[in-house]
Amino acid sequence: MLDIRFVRENIDLVNKAMESRNFTWDSKRFLQLDEDRRSAIAQEEALLSQRNTISKSIGALMGEGKKEEAEAAKAEVAKLKEKIAYYADLHEQAESALNELILAIPNIPSETTPIGKDEDDNPEVRRWGTPPAFDFEFKAHWDLGVDLGIIDFERAVKLAESRFVLLGGLGARLERALISFMADTHVSRGYKEWWCPVMANAKTLTGTGQLPKFEEDLFKTTEGLYLIPTAEVQLTNIHSDEVLSADQLPLKYCAFTPCFREEAGSAGRDTRGLIRLHQFDKVEIVQLSLPEASYEALDGMVAHVESIVRSLGLPYRILRLCGGDMSFTSALTYDFEVYSEAQKRWLEVSSVSNFESFQANRLKLRYRDADKKTQLAHTLNGSSLALPRIVAALLENFQTPDGIRIPEALIPYTGFDIIK
Repeated sequence: MLDIRFVRENIDLVNKAMESRNFTWDSKRFLQLDEDRRSAIAQEEALLSQRNTISKSIGALMGEGKKEEAEAAKAEVAKLKEKIAYYADLHEQAESALNELILAIPNIPSETTPIGKDEDDNPEVRRWGTPPAFDFEFKAHWDLGVDLGIIDFERAVKLAESRFVLLGGLGARLERALISFMADTHVSRGYKEWWCPVMANAKTLTGTGQLPKFEEDLFKTTEGLYLIPTAEVQLTNIHSDEVLSADQLPLKYCAFTPCFREEAGSAGRDTRGLIRLHQFDKVEIVQLSLPEASYEALDGMVAHVESIVRSLGLPYRILRLCGGDMSFTSALTYDFEVYSEAQKRWLEVSSVSNFESFQANRLKLRYRDADKKTQLAHTLNGSSLALPRIVAALLENFQTPDGIRIPEALIPYTGFDIIK
């Protein structure tokens, strides 16, 4: 979340930033709540000081035999306690309302974030490869996977409901191979691998920004835990409420987890095949960085994701997202997209983002600098990669009259070079 003092002292900048994100917020209410809170604190502290002074005098008055004056002082202390409680309650009410408001405000875009309203305004950074042309009857992945016996949508509905998938045989082995290939690649680049819980509490999800704004997109248990929508939630929270030393940073973490998303606002969108599921596998990379090094770290993470996609031989393009299309927590985001021949459009397979101190402020994730002062760290994350669309892209890009050709980089993990 944004720092309250920063918002107060830079209200015009924040208003302009929110406008660039197509986000409307009540800045006047923020300023009023902030003033109410500070006024209540000032009154509370003044009364506490007055009460303490009078309380100290009571013993002296009693010692001097001034019983009536001591009793009057006691009565005054009792009245002050009531006033203190009144202003403490005003302070708490204003603080609660202010925190609720500030938690709903998205991050401020980086200076290099393009101005724009939606995905049509995202500039392309670069692209690699060319979508293949087919001289035989092309099949969409949802038909080809079923024909090959590696994807079963109907039985997945029987086992769960729509927008779940059942992979079988070589399809299951391909999924497992992709997970191992991606995780091994990131470990070789210095990322520490973690095996995380797939459930998280509300505090953890608030830390990374999924709560309170996006609760409707989460699956929640009766015990109050949530199924995680991404390993980012767990990896970024590992050091919440901690003060690290500057020489510990950067910390580079990765994890494979299944991910769960209600997708409450996407009814009717991308319902065919593997494009938009309630449960999917993903390998995630996260870095905790010194502020002055975070954009260099972002460039490195983009390069790490790019090498994975290129190793798989998939044609892709990279976009820099405009302010109106970025996630709630991001300051700057790059999206990777692969081309879907079945849908005749590019599909996102990864987002790599720098959140600057936005998440760290929620997490209380700090480090101690050379002057022994505590500062907020910067957090970054990237999908590397989300598997369903990668599987779909492999089936569609590498189909031949004889079957699905496996990229060379994956063969040591699959143990086979073709699915037929």
